[in-house]
Amino acid sequence: MDYETFKQEMTEDLKQRLYERGVEDVEMSFHNVEKANQHYESLTVRQEGSNVGVNFNIESAFAEYEHTGDYAGVLAESTHAIMQGLENVPSVDTSELTNYEAMKEKLSIEVISAETNAELLTKIPHESMEDMAVVYRFVLESNDTGRASILVTNDMIDHMGVTHEQLKADALENAPEIRPAVIQGMSEVMREMMGPEAFEMFGLPEEQEEMMYVASVPDKNSGAGVLAYQDFMDQAAEKLGGDFYILPSSIHEILLVPDNGDKAADDLRDMVREVNATQVSPEEKLTDNVYHYDSKEHIFELAEKFEARQQEKAETQIDEKTEEHGSVLKDLKDKQKEVAAKPPVKDAAEKATKAKGGEVL
Repeated sequence: MDYETFKQEMTEDLKQRLYERGVEDVEMSFHNVEKANQHYESLTVRQEGSNVGVNFNIESAFAEYEHTGDYAGVLAESTHAIMQGLENVPSVDTSELTNYEAMKEKLSIEVISAETNAELLTKIPHESMEDMAVVYRFVLESNDTGRASILVTNDMIDHMGVTHEQLKADALENAPEIRPAVIQGMSEVMREMMGPEAFEMFGLPEEQEEMMYVASVPDKNSGAGVLAYQDFMDQAAEKLGGDFYILPSSIHEILLVPDNGDKAADDLRDMVREVNATQVSPEEKLTDNVYHYDSKEHIFELAEKFEARQQEKAETQIDEKTEEHGSVLKDLKDKQKEVAAKPPVKDAAEKATKAKGGEVL
């Protein structure tokens, strides 16, 4: 079965399966969806009378069918996913979607890869942050079953009559309030994941020096955006006790490693690339790079830029010491020449005595 045939049969079968589960009068249509790290054709399912629908990745379903050959299994999984989506569709007042004063209270900040999303970035307001891009999203609802949100586009803010600068200012004010940054030690995160009993069973100490921290937001959805919060870097520096490296674990969270001289940026970079290649799905990947925050000079930058800056500082200090040392040597040599140019004390005395007709004893 080719892709177009699959789409047609899947649409008809899904309608029947949904009807059997009590979901009647659904409208189905296909749309191209462009999201961070993703671009795919979606089957949009909307119940009659509802202004919000569910987007289902039909390309992913077809890929699963091609891989397994199990059409019935793919249909069952697709029906279940769409049913869950319809049951959790948020109630949205569409009149608010064009009302910026109502929507700005839902503004959130996210960071994505600038290279991977180069085409998307031409259509949305964003800021550059090294090789990442800071983007904006209206979060309508977020709970354990998922999140309903809208990526802010250039067309959207033009229609609302809002400037890029105003959007940025409002997002920087609101995002930390509705989705505050949460920084936890890795042992604390493990304790939460494993539960206190399992944590103790493995003999892990209650109190230990944290070698790594995790930063995200409370719902851990697109939490890497905390990087762009105005006070995040200094808050993290205070918690970690100074300078630190930033490892982009995914678009959902970042890892912070204290810069205490024990870790080399190259080793951390290799670790990030290995994890991205083996454990992070393409749609959740941020970047392969490592970053550094200089808490004294308040500079966030790529780790390689930090290393280059430190090398330049070291070379400048060496040059200054060399110049200072050279200056001291020059002063000594000049002094030696000055002394050498003066006649010895005895010669000077003889000349003075003879001038008076006397004799030196």
